[in-house]
Amino acid sequence: MVKAVSIRKIDGKPGQVYYPLEHITLPDAPPQANEVVVEITAAALNHRDLFLRQHLYPGTTFGVPLLADGTGVVTSTGSSPEAKKWLGKRVILNPGNGWKDDPEGPESPKGYAILGGTKMNPLGTLGETVTIDAGELEDAPAHLSSIEAAALPLTGLTAWRATMVKSGNAKPGRNILITGIGGGVAIMALCFAVAAGANVFVSSGSQEKIDRAKSMGAKGGVNYKEKGWEKALLELLPKERKQLDAIIDGAGGDVVEKGAKLLRPGGVISIYGMTTSPTMPFLMSAVLKNIEVRGTTMGSRKEFADMVKFVQDNGVKPVVSRSVSGGLDNLEGIDSLFEDMKAGKQFGKLVIEVAKDREAKL
Repeated sequence: MVKAVSIRKIDGKPGQVYYPLEHITLPDAPPQANEVVVEITAAALNHRDLFLRQHLYPGTTFGVPLLADGTGVVTSTGSSPEAKKWLGKRVILNPGNGWKDDPEGPESPKGYAILGGTKMNPLGTLGETVTIDAGELEDAPAHLSSIEAAALPLTGLTAWRATMVKSGNAKPGRNILITGIGGGVAIMALCFAVAAGANVFVSSGSQEKIDRAKSMGAKGGVNYKEKGWEKALLELLPKERKQLDAIIDGAGGDVVEKGAKLLRPGGVISIYGMTTSPTMPFLMSAVLKNIEVRGTTMGSRKEFADMVKFVQDNGVKPVVSRSVSGGLDNLEGIDSLFEDMKAGKQFGKLVIEVAKDREAKL
């Protein structure tokens, strides 16, 4: 039997309930021909996991391991050559399936099925092992610890598509604003854009988070709680390029209104979330300036491979806000990470060390 952590059903309405964590046991799942068994060493939280506990995420269910982010070592494989080549290797898992390489979106008629906690995908990374198709693996970047590698998949993939694919402006000399710095996706977007040579600026309601971003390569930052922050941002831009080329945004709200004042004609707003408001007005000022608003979420299997290669080639490191040890038995510690997320305390990812690091076989 395989031990894992799931949520336990209690009475309560969506948004008001908070499902407790519980241990579950699942039958051993011997690998089929093209499958492998990954012994999980670390797994990481995303905001969707908090939403699952609040029953605010589509397909919330029980008896399924939580979490989509994970890394580990392949301990057994099926009979196919593709599966066998992974034996003993340290790997990270593609956080979903149903999307191979179409730049427009998932090819599967059922859509993209993310790991962890829903009816759409029975797998999750907050367990001792996971049995998964060999085609969903990538080598864990050698410069990352297991805790760092576990912090990469979902936020890395989302940030990669939003910043490197959808914005089209992560290039030397371009000006990019990343809003709401501090969350996992925003920080990975910062890492990618800086590594690509762009001039990156950030916004936050916390000066401490702005300062942290500057220490990571951001050229400057503004506090969005201050009146006229957009004017302050324009003053920070290089003399030779006094407008933004792109905004990478996870809030929504008035981003188009602000963007119309900040972006060059034809500039891009790449939106991966709308935490401030589920609606967002598109103003005539944005139309007259030919501004493009591009929605984006997660990414394809190809984009995941591209992202991991970029991380490996450029020595990019995800930022880990806090991790807890003690494995799956430390439910109190795991719960404390959720409390960090609820309070918005984190700068970077929240990670559970499921088992001690293992060296991959050569």
